[in-house]
Amino acid sequence: MDSLKAENSQLKKENLKLEMSTKEALKGGRKYFSAKSLLPELSPRWSSFMIHSLTNTIALSKEENNKTKHPQLLYEAKLYNIIQGGSGIPGIKWSGVDGDDNVLVLDLLGPSLEDLFVYCGRKFSLKTVLMLADQMITRIEFVHSKGFLHRDIKPDNFLMGLGRKANQVYIIDFGLAKRYRDSITNRHIPYRENKNLTGTARYASCNTHLGIEQSRRDDLESLGYVLLYFLRGSLPWQGLKAATKKQKYDKICEKKLSTPIEVLCKSHPVEFASYFHYCHSLTFDQRPDYGFLKRLFRELFTREGYEFDYIFDWTILKYQQAQISKTQQRPIAGESSRPVPMDMEKQQGNNASYLADLGERMRSNNAAASSGIRMEFKSSANRNLTSENPLSRNMMSNAHMPSTSFASAVMGKGNGPKPILSNEASAGNGNGDNTGPSSSWISSLRRISSAK
Repeated sequence: MDSLKAENSQLKKENLKLEMSTKEALKGGRKYFSAKSLLPELSPRWSSFMIHSLTNTIALSKEENNKTKHPQLLYEAKLYNIIQGGSGIPGIKWSGVDGDDNVLVLDLLGPSLEDLFVYCGRKFSLKTVLMLADQMITRIEFVHSKGFLHRDIKPDNFLMGLGRKANQVYIIDFGLAKRYRDSITNRHIPYRENKNLTGTARYASCNTHLGIEQSRRDDLESLGYVLLYFLRGSLPWQGLKAATKKQKYDKICEKKLSTPIEVLCKSHPVEFASYFHYCHSLTFDQRPDYGFLKRLFRELFTREGYEFDYIFDWTILKYQQAQISKTQQRPIAGESSRPVPMDMEKQQGNNASYLADLGERMRSNNAAASSGIRMEFKSSANRNLTSENPLSRNMMSNAHMPSTSFASAVMGKGNGPKPILSNEASAGNGNGDNTGPSSSWISSLRRISSAK
């Protein structure tokens, strides 16, 4: 009888442990780490990450003092809950108040498009921009379908996934988001003027600069500036100096309004000018034709002869670096092991023979690189890569590895088994993660951050 009572008591304790609140589970042991020291590619607003006390999985944590004048975090958490389940929307782990802080905990994601842009030499190829554009339009369309405007469309607010979702674009940071239609009546918000600028001036729409209430058309216009930023390397109104923030905003507005679309899009496919003309043609409360905008870029993609193979510019660059790393580790007898300079022209796609060789490697495998993203491009959209290819190993997930591998490596403590690293990871990727290209980005991006 005593043994039965003891067993029941133990069972209750185990059940109680399993029924811990999500907050307690996520914050068990107070295992906080600095995002800036270990994940430097994160947005400054993402101040730390947490280790789940039961599973050792990692999650992003954003915090703000709950005494701040205009708290946004709990509002943002409510919005995440409303839009949960959409493709490219991060899962929310927990949100609430912890002491003096409001806290939001989300799924761990990879680098932002801004960080990858810097990593690739501050310019993306047309192919990469078009592959990104399709997903980014789809993300904005989904947010709009839930009745919200994002109002801060910029490269920092689009992140790539990790592991099996390494090719998927995520949209984040809804602190400035606003409902544009009533959830019950579906009535659109009224047209207003004399509004303060909300968002990031560099990518803000012309109407936003003019003080007009934002609507769906403004998110899409902002995305157009992001895409041109990726193609051009910069926008004409960057680097303007002024004594005050308002004067700087006025200068940006003046430059933006005085730059014709054809001049802005000069030397780039006409589809980008067509994109802006369409955005400017929309009325305040008009529903954009998202399908038209995606078809615009998809037809350009097909006409250029591209294949939707998920080979982004950073994928090629990472592949090059992996090959150089292997050469340095195993120098041929009699040859110098001096580092080989990186040919950035190859990364930009200007070396046809290099890309042809890379493409041939990819075509020699018959599996698909898709990470669950259903794209509708006409050309080879469902093709995948296999782990037989060195490049594909950088893109494949670590389905065979426990989810605790990265957490264990980061924590660097405990008596459990050490994570097993691939040859490439153990050769210098630094953090013991083996979940696709994103694990290697972390160490590479750390070097970029330290050089800023």
